[in-house]
Amino acid sequence: MVVTEARSEGAGALTFEEALARLEEVVRALEAGDRSLEESLALFQEGIELARLCQARLDEAEARIEKLLEIRDGAAVTEPFEPPGGQNP
Repeated sequence: MVVTEARSEGAGALTFEEALARLEEVVRALEAGDRSLEESLALFQEGIELARLCQARLDEAEARIEKLLEIRDGAAVTEPFEPPGGQNP
């Protein structure tokens, strides 16, 4: 199996699904145990970055859902979600 590394500068452009799929590849590669120490460390670092990215995407989705479910005067109110840093997902 050939595993290519997603560099951190490009990882932010990944969707949740892409990041999760890559994270699963990284885990399988590490579990195989056939990599050198340096390769394993690089994969581990990439895995940590991908896990953080996935968590950030989940946190953003949760915040959007909370906004959608907000109730005012007995009616659900929606508001545009502004993530930290002002970038729209």
